[in-house]
Amino acid sequence: MRQGIHPPYGPVAFRDPATGRVFVTGSTLVSRNADKTIDIDGTTYPLVDVDITSDSHPFWTGTARTLDSEGRVEKFQRRYGPKA
Repeated sequence: MRQGIHPPYGPVAFRDPATGRVFVTGSTLVSRNADKTIDIDGTTYPLVDVDITSDSHPFWTGTARTLDSEGRVEKFQRRYGPKA
C-alpha cells in the first residue's frame, strides 16, 4: 500500500442508542470521532453512535412485520398483463 494516503485505522466502539449495546471493532472513523469516548475494561475508545444494529433491526430481532402482499401479482397482471 502507498504510504500517507490511507486514513488511520484503529479500534472504535460502536453504540446502538436504542438498546445501549456497545461493540468494539476496527474502523477508519477513529480520526473523525475523537470528541466522544467510552471506557471499556480500562481502555478508552472513540465512540460512534449508530442508528441501527443487529440488536435493534426488526429483521434480526424477529419483530419484522409483513405487509399485506395478497393480490399484488393479480394487480400487476391486470395492469400490465396481456391485452384482451
